[in-house]
Amino acid sequence: MNAWVAKRFWNDVTVVQQEDGYAIQLDARPVKTPAKALLVVPSREMAESIAVEWRAVVETIDPNVMPFTRSANAAIDKVDVQFSEVAEMLAAYGGSDLLCYRAEAPNALVQRQADGWDPMLDWAADTFGARLVATVGIMPVEQNADAIAKITAPLFGATAFELTALHDLIAMSGSLVLALGVTQRRLSTDDAWALSRIDEQWQAEQWGDDEDAAQVIEIKRQAFHHAADFYHMANKGLRS
Repeated sequence: MNAWVAKRFWNDVTVVQQEDGYAIQLDARPVKTPAKALLVVPSREMAESIAVEWRAVVETIDPNVMPFTRSANAAIDKVDVQFSEVAEMLAAYGGSDLLCYRAEAPNALVQRQADGWDPMLDWAADTFGARLVATVGIMPVEQNADAIAKITAPLFGATAFELTALHDLIAMSGSLVLALGVTQRRLSTDDAWALSRIDEQWQAEQWGDDEDAAQVIEIKRQAFHHAADFYHMANKGLRS
């Protein structure tokens, strides 16, 4: 027996402003999340991006090609209902941030890491009062508890939609500092992605690119950009 597939049943897709945000309607029927909650998002820009995805459906609904819808669903159904747990999980990256773990050799890679990562650690210290300590190798380094509390505070002060984006920015880069650099507009998304991949880029320069790996990397890069866009759309919303 074939699995049930949701098919297009609507003609019009509209964005409707509500007291608590913006809803998307299909022929005046509100879009709901997989958990049957109303899909209400914090900004018109985000709602319009979701509406574009629903207008693009030709026959069957495929969440894999609807990233804004998928992220909004995650914010409402998953992150909002377990906000503290998600924030705590992401806060753990503060104690093991990618930027704090440096290569011993070769000197060219060591210098490239220093040139790219030191300014971001300085920025975190200046912006959040959080001086993270860098070390050589992979052995864990204990960070100052006060610094960790300060660098992770933005996670607990985020909205569910912002935290959803931060989850992907942090998980894909391995760095809370780089994620905050994007959300605080200290870094462009491209620059943050490049900084997160200094080690991988170095290896590619030494041994050459792998075509299959390059395709996977491009998919991840696009997802990283989506997360940044989703964050900035959420940040333009009800806080404005």
